[in-house]
Amino acid sequence: MRERELFVDCVRRLNAVGFEYMLTGSMASSHWGQPRLTHDLDFVIQIPPSQVPRLVNAFHSDYYIDEASVVAAFQPPYQFNVLDNRSAMKVDFWLLKPDPFEQEMFKRRLQLPLFGELAWIATAEDVLLHKLHWDRITPSERQRSDAAGIWAVQKGDLDLQRLRRWAAELGVTETLEAIVSDRIKPKTT
Repeated sequence: MRERELFVDCVRRLNAVGFEYMLTGSMASSHWGQPRLTHDLDFVIQIPPSQVPRLVNAFHSDYYIDEASVVAAFQPPYQFNVLDNRSAMKVDFWLLKPDPFEQEMFKRRLQLPLFGELAWIATAEDVLLHKLHWDRITPSERQRSDAAGIWAVQKGDLDLQRLRRWAAELGVTETLEAIVSDRIKPKTT
């Protein structure tokens, strides 16, 4: 199974159970920016604790999913993963965090056709900011390059005022301005 097939399979399952979600991470940055190979998928989902068994049931047939890990994700760091038994590829799920940026990011998500399926995805601005936020937590050339790739492809369509406002709140203004001024460029290999 390739990454696209895994994505389609996950989206179909999430759509079938009706949970609210959005694609984030490297696949989202590849959609909005310069594509790159990634080794997992990242989804933010919003479910109440009472619906954990439905989520586990939606994935149990072809994935390794541990119900206790899903329940534990209702506390920081709000994350669990599932492994595709057919390909050994990993899917990271993040429960929607109660912080203002994450909440607004989720409200702004868009529903688009991706690889033949209607799927929810974070906006280009929000993926760029999220990449810079993760770079601040764990510095990574890959995160900065992904953010710069989004800027390179989308800059004429991005809301720079929104980017700058949230960059200030997230503490990533310096890195954003380095991208905007082309001092940080996307990786070309």
